[in-house]
Amino acid sequence: MYFVFNGTAANSLALAALCQSYHSVICPDSAHVETDECGAPEFFSNGSKLLCARSEHGKVAPAAVAELATRRRDIHFPKPRVLSITQTTEAGTIYTPDEVRALHEVAARHDLKLHMDGARFANAVAALGCDPAELTWKAGVDVLCFGGTKQGMPVGEAVVFFDRGLSADFAWRCKQAGQLASKMRYLTAPWPALLADGAWLRHAGNANANAARLGAALATLPGVELLHPVQANAVFARLPPPLAAGLRERGWRFYDFLGGGGARFVCGWDCQPAWIDALLADARALG
Repeated sequence: MYFVFNGTAANSLALAALCQSYHSVICPDSAHVETDECGAPEFFSNGSKLLCARSEHGKVAPAAVAELATRRRDIHFPKPRVLSITQTTEAGTIYTPDEVRALHEVAARHDLKLHMDGARFANAVAALGCDPAELTWKAGVDVLCFGGTKQGMPVGEAVVFFDRGLSADFAWRCKQAGQLASKMRYLTAPWPALLADGAWLRHAGNANANAARLGAALATLPGVELLHPVQANAVFARLPPPLAAGLRERGWRFYDFLGGGGARFVCGWDCQPAWIDALLADARALG
C-alpha cells in the first residue's frame, strides 16, 4: 500500500506502473481517467493511450472489452495492457463481484491487468454488504486506488497492489511525481482510525441511504427523470429547466454536464437528512 494526495495521482501513477509508453489502457468512455484527469494518465505513463469502450450506466461489458482488446494487435497500434474500471462508476452504479470476475476473465484472456479506480469503493462495499476482498483480489483486481477523501479524510488516497510484483519501484515513482509529503504522517495517520472500527462503511452507508431517499423522492416530481439507477451515493436526474434554474436561484449547486447531461446530486459521507429535506422542500415548492 502506498499513499498519495489525491485520486488523480493514485490512478495515474498506478496505470503508469502497469504500462509502458507503447501500451494502451481500456476504460469505459465515461471513466474519470478519460474525462476528468487532464491527461495525467497519459502524462505519467509517458504516452500510454486510453482506449474508450462504450459504457451503459457507467459500466463496461466484457464483450466491449474483448472487442477493443482484439481490434488490432499489429505493431502500429498501442498494445492493450490494462483494463481500468471505476467502483462505484461515474454514473453512481456498482459492479457486483460476479461482474468484476467476468471482467477479470476477459482481461486475463487478453493478457490485461485489472485496475480499479475506487474513489468511492467504500460506497460499493456498503451497498453490497460484501467483504471488500470479494470485490477486489478475490475477483481478480490487480491494483485498487482506494479513496479516503470521499469517506471524510481531509486528504489522501491509498494505492493497493494485490500483485506485489507490479509495485516494483513504485515508491520512487511517487517521489518523482511529488507525492512524497514532507510530513507523510498527515496522509497516513487517519487511515487506521477510518478502517479500524468500520467508520469508512458507516460513512459510506450514511451517504448511500441519503442518496436513495433523495432519488426516490425526486422521481415522484413532475417532469423529473432519473438517468441511472441509484445504487450508491449519487443521484443523476434530468430536471425540467424551470426547476433546475429555480434550485440554483435558491442557492443549490450541482453539475449538469456529467452522467448524460442531467443534474448530479452527490451525498457526502456527512450528509444529513435535514439537508435532503431542505432540497426536496425547495424542489416541491418550485414544481
